[in-house]
Amino acid sequence: MIITEEIVYKDNDTVCRGFIAHDNDWVKPMPAVMVAHDWRGRGPDACNKARQLATLGYVGFAIDMFGEAKLGHDNEQRRALITPFMQDRQQLLSRIRAAYTLAHQLPQIDKTKIAAIGYCFGGLCVLDLARAGVDLRGVISFHGLLAAVDGAEFKPIQTKILVLHGYDDPMVKPDQVNQFAMEMTSRKADWQIHMYGLTSHAFTNPGANDPELGLRYNERADHRSWQSAELFLKEVVS
Repeated sequence: MIITEEIVYKDNDTVCRGFIAHDNDWVKPMPAVMVAHDWRGRGPDACNKARQLATLGYVGFAIDMFGEAKLGHDNEQRRALITPFMQDRQQLLSRIRAAYTLAHQLPQIDKTKIAAIGYCFGGLCVLDLARAGVDLRGVISFHGLLAAVDGAEFKPIQTKILVLHGYDDPMVKPDQVNQFAMEMTSRKADWQIHMYGLTSHAFTNPGANDPELGLRYNERADHRSWQSAELFLKEVVS
């Protein structure tokens, strides 16, 4: 049986509310997968993904990047939530590091087998955690933002990287994907990029239907990307 609970942790003075899911019959620490939400916040989609990961034998941990599990209910609110982190990537890193620190403290989690996945804004979050040299086995970005921190020193990355991306994503175009590939190569990372044709931003979100912003669900790419993610996670943490 899968059990779930909300779990509170802090990043300096900010109270964050994570959500964990795991098999109730665990007898030893299990591999864990952190889930970094998109610009909507730690809502039902992130928690459901944690549950899905739990059915695969992992501890699913939906993290809270905005604090107090805040949600953006429209695009204006969502922009307001992510803008401080986009403008201050050290703040972003501090926030996701706090979640990683908590993962290390949970008795259900094997500290040597932690991976992270992220969606859109969350993709950037997990990639920055890998860029920072944190001891992660692997990270997966689904239609994520890929830009490196301005002026960053390209130190080697030990974490394995998988990027799942739509070729027609207007927010991260192919030239930016290529820049990311060059960054990862210069950092000597073990990286993969899977590009899906005729696929835009937010392709894993069934509720995405905003042609003006280039947000559109793609069932085929959603299915293909999750198959790739499952195989990757088996390789790095199972």
